[in-house]
Amino acid sequence: MITSISNAQVKQVCAYVQKAKERRKDRIFVVEGPKMFEEAPAERIYKVYATQSFCDKHTTDGMGAKLKETGFEVVSDEVLAKMSDTKTPQGILCLVKWPEYSLEDLLLRKKGVFVVLEDLQDPGNLGTIIRTGEGAGIAGVIMSGNTVDIFNPKTIRATMGSIYRVPFVYVQDMAQAIKRLKRADIAVYAAHLKGEQYYDAFDYTKGCAFLIGNEGNGLKEETALLADTYVKIPMAGQVESLNAAIATTLFMYEAARQRGF
Repeated sequence: MITSISNAQVKQVCAYVQKAKERRKDRIFVVEGPKMFEEAPAERIYKVYATQSFCDKHTTDGMGAKLKETGFEVVSDEVLAKMSDTKTPQGILCLVKWPEYSLEDLLLRKKGVFVVLEDLQDPGNLGTIIRTGEGAGIAGVIMSGNTVDIFNPKTIRATMGSIYRVPFVYVQDMAQAIKRLKRADIAVYAAHLKGEQYYDAFDYTKGCAFLIGNEGNGLKEETALLADTYVKIPMAGQVESLNAAIATTLFMYEAARQRGF
């Protein structure tokens, strides 16, 4: 059992939790809790840390069987609390290898629905979009290089396991990525206050992509101009815009509705 918070493994896990640079260097991210462990593909699990009480509780169930399959390191409650990013650790923490996708991988889904995010900064928004995107059946998420780290622990928690199943890619050149979508016959819609028609006025049954901008500034002008069409969400009262994750959800589920999902 690891009982010292000064242990080298403990320090490394803390670095993965706290620093995007460390996660990028080793292409590892951290997940916490039984649900995230249970849903993680076994072949991508790099290391598992669990308390003795957690192991004792799951000796005869499916969780225990998976622990035997992946192997695990027993840690004290104090050590797990040190490694954890949550106030109330759930007894288990895992290191998981990054999934690897390319834009071409995403485009294999012909006539798919895509979400294109430019410079989103809130990890909760990104995680919610990933989770809701799985529910709406999207083909993938494309993000600008300045979008918040998808492997931020807060983002991971907000995905509730969808991080394992929704393809995503970061692109350094947003303009080139949008042009690639268009070459693949993907219609590109920009969520924009200058839109003249509401989002439910368009046909999303063919390949389509929704451009969503930064929480405070929206889409950059040069990015918005690459869209085929501006669309807007109807607003009552004095509200000018919605939370990025809420707005994206409306677009994704309208596309799902039209497709008879």
